[in-house]
Amino acid sequence: MVEPERNQLEFRTVDLEGALPEDHEARAIWDAVCRLDLSAFYNEIAARGSAAGRPATDPRVLLALWIYATSQGVGSARELDRLCDSHDAYRWIRGGVPVNYHTLSDFRVAHGKKLDALMTQLLTVLMHQEIVTLKRVAQDGMRVRASAGAASFRGKASLVQCRDQAQQQVTILRAQLEDEPVEQAQRQRAAKERAAKERAEALQRALDELPLVEATKERSRARGKKKVSEARVSTTDPDARVMKMPDGGFRPAYNAQFATDVDSRFIVGVDVSKVGSDMALMPPMLDAIKKRTGKLPTEHLVDGGFAGLEAIENAEKLGVKIYAPQLERPTSCEGERQRQDSTEVSQWRARMETEEGKKVYRLRAATAETVNADLRCWRGLDRLRVRGHDKVRAVVLLAALTYNLRRAIKQCGYTA
Repeated sequence: MVEPERNQLEFRTVDLEGALPEDHEARAIWDAVCRLDLSAFYNEIAARGSAAGRPATDPRVLLALWIYATSQGVGSARELDRLCDSHDAYRWIRGGVPVNYHTLSDFRVAHGKKLDALMTQLLTVLMHQEIVTLKRVAQDGMRVRASAGAASFRGKASLVQCRDQAQQQVTILRAQLEDEPVEQAQRQRAAKERAAKERAEALQRALDELPLVEATKERSRARGKKKVSEARVSTTDPDARVMKMPDGGFRPAYNAQFATDVDSRFIVGVDVSKVGSDMALMPPMLDAIKKRTGKLPTEHLVDGGFAGLEAIENAEKLGVKIYAPQLERPTSCEGERQRQDSTEVSQWRARMETEEGKKVYRLRAATAETVNADLRCWRGLDRLRVRGHDKVRAVVLLAALTYNLRRAIKQCGYTA
């Protein structure tokens, strides 16, 4: 028998082009990324001193790696770093360019505005080709588990105590650093000081967020809600909020909002809210769609969680027809109407009583909820691995851009 000899040295000839099939998705994603205008990424590259250092990593490579990774449901920078050495598709995209998980992680969360601009750039092409028309748009949100534990949430007294202790620790470590003669020990002390300083800053951010949470609690009390708990904020991710999840449990999360063009099923609006309720989130999404595309949708489909009468009235005044479930008419304790419906609200009620209105509304679930399910199940938005609103928004934008780019490749062949 021929037995394995694992201590035998081998010399292998590697052909990256031959290792990847011609019709592989990684090739299509790379071609699409190369067609995007990435000048905003390149314009930031500059020498830090009087002389140039090592060549910068090509932003096209980093962006293509993250888009392909997101398309495969990979959301960890460390996992992506490992795949860049072991998986042919990632090795082909990398093409010998050295990367590490720090570079990958920093790139993903540092370019939220540029990712937003790329979304706009792609939608501009699709609207020019009349693939995206904004005739009918469906909005829905999903709560994504935050990278914060329930035990990290603390009240005001506990936050103040923890912050004072952290600041005291920074002062002690700084004094020890000045008296330490050995260079190696100095580096260790400096690292500890940085960690203590970052913790103190995080605790201060948590204290800054506390008034917003307290205001939300006060509104709940004003509405007559019973058993309103004490306002608490996470020490690890101050922007996260405890929200009711789809399984009925309560966990730290963010409320990711998506608006999808019904006919083409491309995502045309993205936002991330710290509030669990959807009631006030329709107007900001309409504003975001207009800012991104230059016009408002003709029809906007939302579920009952978005359908506040004031929001419906304002949208109808702007020329946007709202399709949402009928709400209970507010009444006083004597059973009399408290508010007379405006013309716009009356038009919406009449529209939703017709069979045509009900038929149009049913398109919402078949569009918005399936897109959200795709992002949650296949694009890694089941749980966040970054902390802070800006970083979370960058990750959500990357998922939406990946979804749109893959759809553009498969549905119409993306050409800029």
